[in-house]
Amino acid sequence: MAFLSKRATAIVQPKDTGAYLNPSRVPSGGSIRFHITSEEALDFFEVWGTNTEGKLKPFRFSEEPNEEDILAEMGNEFTRRENRDGTGFEAPKHAIAFQCWNYETNAINIAQFSQKSLIRELDKLTQIEEYADLSQWDFILGKEGSGLTTEYSLTIVPMKKGSKDAIGKAIADADAKGFDISRLLNGDNPFSA
Repeated sequence: MAFLSKRATAIVQPKDTGAYLNPSRVPSGGSIRFHITSEEALDFFEVWGTNTEGKLKPFRFSEEPNEEDILAEMGNEFTRRENRDGTGFEAPKHAIAFQCWNYETNAINIAQFSQKSLIRELDKLTQIEEYADLSQWDFILGKEGSGLTTEYSLTIVPMKKGSKDAIGKAIADADAKGFDISRLLNGDNPFSA
């Protein structure tokens, strides 16, 4: 029997972000377990735009964009988001994205990391010889703090027992539907052709 009630557990779980695993959505003090299902990560630069209704939209570029590239991509409908100080625009941010199995949702997700500390830790862990075969390992993403005092952690652990078949089936289903993570670069849906 669980120590916490189902309601208490539900309240402290990460918010549903659809098919995306976003580190910033993990609550402070929380963690999320995932399994990488991509052969390699997609890396890109991201700039956020806001339209007149206040809707945010990411604009992604395969190479670091200059101001002209950003303005051309955003068109007349979006303007660049300002930095935290309100003194200018946010700079393009380097990010990576990869397909993963999210144990919280029991589904294929896209994980996107723009936090340098997470990208650095993931790079370090995946270059250790004993972890070379990522199909045997899971990761636990932890978060402490909020805003500018946020700290993330990434721990590699053995793959959860009994999950291999479900993950394999989910990958096959995603592939059959035309999954292509590179569609993120065009603002299209990576989950369907």
